[in-house]
Parts: sequence; C-alpha cells; structure tokens
Amino acid sequence: MAEKTVSVQNTEQIWALFGNYDENINTIQRQYNVVILSRGGDIKVSGEPSNVNKAVDTIQALLNMINSGETINEQTVRYVTSMVSEDTSANIKLKEFSSNGNGICITTSGKVVKARTLGQKLYVDAIKNNTIVFGVGPAGTGKTYLAVALAVKSFKAHDVNRIILTRPAVEAGEKLGFLPGDLQDKVDPYLRPLYDGLSDMLGFDSFQKFMEKGTIEVAPLAYMRGRTLENAFIILDEAQNTTPEQIKMFLTRLGNNSKMVITGDITQIDLPNKQKSGLIEALEVLKNVDDIAIQTFTEKDVVRHRLVQDIVKAYERYSNRKEV
Repeated sequence: MAEKTVSVQNTEQIWALFGNYDENINTIQRQYNVVILSRGGDIKVSGEPSNVNKAVDTIQALLNMINSGETINEQTVRYVTSMVSEDTSANIKLKEFSSNGNGICITTSGKVVKARTLGQKLYVDAIKNNTIVFGVGPAGTGKTYLAVALAVKSFKAHDVNRIILTRPAVEAGEKLGFLPGDLQDKVDPYLRPLYDGLSDMLGFDSFQKFMEKGTIEVAPLAYMRGRTLENAFIILDEAQNTTPEQIKMFLTRLGNNSKMVITGDITQIDLPNKQKSGLIEALEVLKNVDDIAIQTFTEKDVVRHRLVQDIVKAYERYSNRKEV
C-alpha cells in the first residue's frame, strides 16, 4: 500500500473537485481502486502504488482545470482519467489544455463555447492557423459546433464578410422525393443542425436577418458549383457523404481571404451502392499539403452524454472483431 498527499489552496477548490455528493471523487476511486479522503487543506490518496500515482495525476489535472475556471463534472472526470490511464505524458498535456483561455464565443443563453478536450483544442488551434482544416471523428465530438463558433467569431470581428455552411443532401434511409414542399423545403431537414448552431450563437432574429441579407448562407452542396467563395468562412458538414468529384468541386471553390472547415465521420457513410467517400480520398490526397491540417478525433473527445462515448467504443470493438 502507498499513500500520497495533494495540497489544495482553498476549500472552494475541494468542493469543486469532489462534486455533488462526492460524485467526482467517487468516479476516481472506482477507476483506480483507491481511497481518497479530505483532511483540512490536504487530499490523501491511498492504494496500490501505480494506482495512487494515476489518481494523484488525475486530481492535479482537475485542480489545474478548476484554477483556470473550468467546471468539473462526471464527463470531465471520465475524460481526464482515460487520458491519465493511457498516456504517461497526459498530465503535461492537460496542464497546457487547462490554460485554454476564455473561449471562442458566448451563446445567447450565456454559455461559453470553448474546447473541452485536448482533441478539440488542437482542432480549434488548427482552424486558427490554417486555411483548410479537416475535422474527422465520431458523433458528439463538437466538430461542427466548434467550427460554427469560430465562423461566428470571425464574422463578428469582420475578418470575413460571409458565413457559408453546406451539407450534401444524401438520403440516410429516407427518400427526398417523398418529403413535402419545394427543393429548399426538402433539404432543410439535412441542414437543421447548422441552423440550430447559428441560432444558438447569434440569436434567432439576428440569424434570420443575416440570412435574408445573404451574409449567412446555409445551402446544400450542389448550390456551391460554379462559384468562387471569397471573404468567407465556409463549412462543409457530413463530408463523408460526398463523392470524390463533389469534394474536389467544393475545395476548388476557395477564394481570397477565405477559410474552409470540412467535417465528417468516416464510420457513418450513407452513400448508395458502396460508393467511395470523397472525404476518405481527400484525406489521403491532401495529407501533406501545406496550409491544410487534419485533426482526428477519438471517442475520448465525445462531449455528449457519457453513453455516446461508450456506444462509439462498443461499435469500434465490434468492427475490429469483424475485421479479424
């Protein structure tokens, strides 16, 4: 048995670390099979030496996040414990991540939009530092939402004059022809997540005003053909459902003073007849091109309900078994 002590600056940090009904500390205890007790300004951890070291690293990483203004919850604790369990340099990386700044923007409800995992921070940094960025990974990793937040920030700062968001209108088990209305009405359900993100950050009335003026455009990918997109922040969502010809068409629309973000999940391709995904081809073709970055997310970057992360991992295990 081993015991280590972590000193804490004040009781508010201890409360934030332990969480409601000690739920955060209980998660750490279960993960590492250790006992954690608070005594005055100290936190004592006892158990097997290797487990104690990991628990202490986790506690210190969480305290760094608390000091930088992060709110600690079960999801945060699960993320940090998974990082520490699998990566010996995780504490250094998490310390860098904890100085993440004040966020990207604030939603109309007052929520600060910011990177919540290391993968998300690398993604945000890549978008800031490159003209074209691919964000590839499972559902719930914030690929589209963070890109929309950065687009809104650039738009409000007058770095770009327009925001253009697009998706391929690929049928995922449904037929467009059976939906009511004209073409725009038929493709609107495919674009709804983009509408929601913009409304969340701009407010519904402002979003509608910018849409009417044409400074914000949400349209199916087919509408991009033949255009040159200048002074714009352009996001292509669900890019795994593009054909090689479509994604090449989209990428070559890039004009002066514009930025492109392409997001997708190559495990959820809905193209008919096992057609090749343009996203998969583009990742291979463009992987060594200067000023183009590729950020790959894993299940650790999932920031939805904890079960989403477990679902992604379960499907990965199932897929790996099928391939053996």
